[in-house]
Amino acid sequence: MNLPFITVICPIRNEERHIAGCLQSLLNQDYDRRRMEILVVDGMSDDGTRAVVRMMRAQDPRIKLLENPGRIVPTAMNIGIKQARGEIIVRVDGHAEIAENYLSACVHHLTQTGAACVGGPIASVNETFVGRAIALAMSFPFGVGNSRFRTSDYTGYVDTLAFGAYRREVFERIGMFDEELVRCQDDELNYRLRKFGGEIFMTPDIHSSYFPRASLRKLWRQYFQYGFWKVRVLQKHTRMMQPRQFVPGAFVCALLLSPMSAFFLQPAWLACTALLGVYAAANFSAALVLAFRRGGHYFFLLPLIFVLLHFSYGLGFLWGLVKFAGRWRDVE
Repeated sequence: MNLPFITVICPIRNEERHIAGCLQSLLNQDYDRRRMEILVVDGMSDDGTRAVVRMMRAQDPRIKLLENPGRIVPTAMNIGIKQARGEIIVRVDGHAEIAENYLSACVHHLTQTGAACVGGPIASVNETFVGRAIALAMSFPFGVGNSRFRTSDYTGYVDTLAFGAYRREVFERIGMFDEELVRCQDDELNYRLRKFGGEIFMTPDIHSSYFPRASLRKLWRQYFQYGFWKVRVLQKHTRMMQPRQFVPGAFVCALLLSPMSAFFLQPAWLACTALLGVYAAANFSAALVLAFRRGGHYFFLLPLIFVLLHFSYGLGFLWGLVKFAGRWRDVE
């Protein structure tokens, strides 16, 4: 009974395909079942998600189903936190599955490090051919940059991570999730946490699997939104900006401006051609390396996925700069 009570919050909407696997991975934890609860906060799903949750709730009373009229992740998390009984709050998305020792490892490392939040790497997996190719691209630095929780088994302190375990006092001290942010709400919360002196610790002892989007259209929309909402996060935390965060937007901007500049400056065509050539070489080299490691049959699809990841994020970032141009002082 000395073990801390844990509340796992699952913010979901239309997760019929994956929610059973997610909940089963939570029910299979080696942590004391009497010291945990699972709050599934549903954003008004219109598929069979709720039926699956109700069926599993009938088999295990640790599962509770809550309503999220706001339909987005930050409102779901805030509803869950207000209802939570736990001393530790863990977020696990409905399209993720966690290792059997996930919760016990989180408690161990929170205790050992004194960090405000702990988490680990996530392995991107999928069932379809396109989905598996997307998962590969999202697990490789050329695809998603230096997101350590996606690309490495790093151990140490980091800026942010996914599916973190937070001490409850974190939310009492710095506030809840920012409900303005449709995307990037974890990044914003973790920026705020670090601004108040908290630390985030990552270790491969805490491991999970994540099912990314299985279609190129949905992936484009997801990463466009990431780039778009990242602008608002940076506006709220200007001092925490890093030059790397502007790279995708700057790259797309350069490609868009070079052809227009060529009407006035002939060298602009050469600059545009050189930029595209360097990018194409890097893209195909990364695809070749990744395909060699994981299977050559993905080689011809990976360059397209890399282009999609980079351009959707970059265009979203540029649109965010336009959309939120007047809000650099509006940091609430």
